[in-house]
Amino acid sequence: MAGADSPGEPKPRVRSAARAIALLQAIAAHGGGGIGATELARDLGLSRQVVYHLLHTLSALQMVRKTNGNRYLLGLGVATLAQGFNRQFQAPDFLLPYAREAAEATGETAYAVGWVEGEIVVLASARGGLPVQAAEIPRGFAGDAHARASGKLLLAMSPEDQVDAYLQRHPRTRRTAHTVASRSGLKAQFAEIREQGFGMDREEFAEGLSCLAVPIGRMPAAFALGISAPTDRLTERQAAYLHSLRGVVAAHEGTSE
Repeated sequence: MAGADSPGEPKPRVRSAARAIALLQAIAAHGGGGIGATELARDLGLSRQVVYHLLHTLSALQMVRKTNGNRYLLGLGVATLAQGFNRQFQAPDFLLPYAREAAEATGETAYAVGWVEGEIVVLASARGGLPVQAAEIPRGFAGDAHARASGKLLLAMSPEDQVDAYLQRHPRTRRTAHTVASRSGLKAQFAEIREQGFGMDREEFAEGLSCLAVPIGRMPAAFALGISAPTDRLTERQAAYLHSLRGVVAAHEGTSE
């Protein structure tokens, strides 16, 4: 995985700040059990001495906290940033109806995703009415695009140099045993997506859940519409769900599917 100072990328003016942000992002990417300092050093390509220095500084600022098992989680200080982000972040108004209509048409959790300042971000989401639902990905979420159907779709539709830069900047965490993390594997998936015109992940982001996404607008497009569903249900209804998602997009474009 590329570290905070990956060669070939523009060097930040304040390297320690870039490293601290990379460390916070790495902690945020892990679950409730947190992550250890040794793992952080390995994943970020930094020495343990540098990682410990950053952790002590961030702990003093309440940006991270250490568990009894010597693992690190985000601290209370991050909540202020998260609240401020939610207040300031405004998704394009036109995207929320896509998510709501997709959720209504399929009964599944739906979301609209797009490129925002070089990141692939969840811009709108809506829950469906079926009894068993995928957890709703929060608005503003920008992680693990390599493991999400919508992220794969947007990457597949992007210029190769943009894709290479994105993959170099972002950790390709293996969230499940099914996650495709290698560049060669992802490039093969991107080629398939371009050929079939939609993106999928089968339990790559979360065990038991699969996702399906279509472009909003003609390919290439900067936005995508997707749903998350229990794998068995999505597998059984994939053709119908794909038809519904494309129908929602076509209705907003004033065209027939």
